Amino acid sequence: MAPAVRGLKSFVWQKLKSAVFDDFTKEEEWKVMLLDDYTTKLLSLCCKMTDLLAEGVTVVENVYKTREPVPHMKAIYLITPTKKSVDGLIDDFINKSSSRYKAAYVYFTDFCPDSLFNKIKASCAKSIKKCKEINISFFPYESQVFTLNIPDAFYRCYSPTLEKTKEKDAVLQVMAEQIVTLCATLDENPGVRYKSGPSDRARKLAQLVEKSLENYYKTDERSQIKAKTHSQLIIIDRGFDPVSTVLHELTFQAMAYDLLPIENDTYKYKTEGSGGKEKEAILEEDDDLWVKMRHKHIADVIEEIPKLLKDASSKTKATEGKLSISALSQLMKKMPLYRKEISKQVVHLSIAEDCMSKFKSNIERLCKTEQDLALGTDAEGEKVKDSMRVLLPVLLNKSHDSYDKIRAILLYIFSTNGTTQENLDKLIQNVHIESDSDMIRNWKYLDVPVISSFVSQQNKYIRRDRSKEETFQLSRWTPVIKDVMEDAIENKLDSKDWPYCSRCPPTWNGSGAVSARQKPRASQREERRSSARLIVFVIGGVTYSETRCAYQVSEAYTSCEVVIGSTHILTPRKLLEDVKSLSKPKDMVWMKDE
Repeated sequence: MAPAVRGLKSFVWQKLKSAVFDDFTKEEEWKVMLLDDYTTKLLSLCCKMTDLLAEGVTVVENVYKTREPVPHMKAIYLITPTKKSVDGLIDDFINKSSSRYKAAYVYFTDFCPDSLFNKIKASCAKSIKKCKEINISFFPYESQVFTLNIPDAFYRCYSPTLEKTKEKDAVLQVMAEQIVTLCATLDENPGVRYKSGPSDRARKLAQLVEKSLENYYKTDERSQIKAKTHSQLIIIDRGFDPVSTVLHELTFQAMAYDLLPIENDTYKYKTEGSGGKEKEAILEEDDDLWVKMRHKHIADVIEEIPKLLKDASSKTKATEGKLSISALSQLMKKMPLYRKEISKQVVHLSIAEDCMSKFKSNIERLCKTEQDLALGTDAEGEKVKDSMRVLLPVLLNKSHDSYDKIRAILLYIFSTNGTTQENLDKLIQNVHIESDSDMIRNWKYLDVPVISSFVSQQNKYIRRDRSKEETFQLSRWTPVIKDVMEDAIENKLDSKDWPYCSRCPPTWNGSGAVSARQKPRASQREERRSSARLIVFVIGGVTYSETRCAYQVSEAYTSCEVVIGSTHILTPRKLLEDVKSLSKPKDMVWMKDE
């Protein structure tokens, strides 16, 4: 049986139930539901078709497409307030004599502009029985991870070609309004703070979020302003920790998304044998095994999954000796009761084996170099005296592709707080990456020093000492964001570097109310409901290694749940392409529809 909907996904589903489906609780007739691309994705993240059936929805259709009329049924429109979606709604009722549905109940995910609202009023007002704005304009990607689904915000925020345009401010305003819908869904009015730095992006966004929160909470039913809750929202610029974006990660989820061609969370694999078919598996939280394994080191995953498979197969003495995927396929035919369980295990074993084949062929040699450069020390804790000497073997190795060499060069530059112009030019020429050199040079637009200067020496975050923590030698690096989360919960963030845009919430004012680590209790989830929540937002993309930190810190500090989000989830290769495009004119960069 699939696990219950978790965390953020549960909050979104409960809000949809109360804002939309509760309007129909007294009715016993079936309804049609119309969605656009955005709301289709939103619903797919937080519910199944069986949930919609339980709410009286029998058919789900795309509002953009031509559909057969069902004039005896009412239609629920859950759509974004965009011209394309509104036109789809109007088309269904433009002819009163041949309306597609009996009546329309319209729910916008966000604020509907007056121009669109007036267009609806002029075209089909009599057919609309209800029109509401429900304020959910974010995706609950995982139980503790959200995205705003605007990957092109990276270009809009960081490209120098848009520096003096209104476009940058406009995208920050949109992001602020989306973040507020997250806070509202969680019923939080957090204290908002940001990491001060050479750029004012984080400060501007933090101020916009604070203003939008004030406006949102002024307009409740009793016209009372909602007080600040026991939560804080921290806004960070992507350039704050560049190392975690390019380092090869060896935990299962981060490694798989980095090394394998996983798109839209879909992994494609072939069954063994001469007639092997190509299959697809969606990596999602409905899969308990994925949730259990995704944050574990690949060495543990490779050990644990075969054990689980042997446990399953031992229930019948169907296989002997070493387990192969083909033997497991035969086992599934003999054991229909365990087919679903084993098929999931086969998928994850296949992912792990794919990762390991890439690791053994190339990545293993890279990882030691990357860890030494990132930390400035080797596995024995000895300080790296000459970073260039550490880097050179990677650059001279012909089996490494240009992407891996660029990642290693970037780690060298990050570790030395920038290099000289002459040295950078030599590196680019010797490795023959002239056409991709902007993947390195353009980091300056994220306020990351590429060419060294005195100013660049002063922006480093003081790291926590983790030398006594048990870890694998090739996974010694810890994302900086984990230190920030722990320091925030323990109330150790310096208010000069991390100023508030609002009055500090009482839980975080130095009382130490959330600072103590506590042993897990049976009522941990109940306890968290009345305690603090830390929300971290990264402008310009968040890595899978950083999302993992939210779960690890929440587990360690039971008095505080950590939720992390960004404009989008990034992988190293996609990020390098995005960085490269920053210096291109806007008309040469693909953008989502406005």
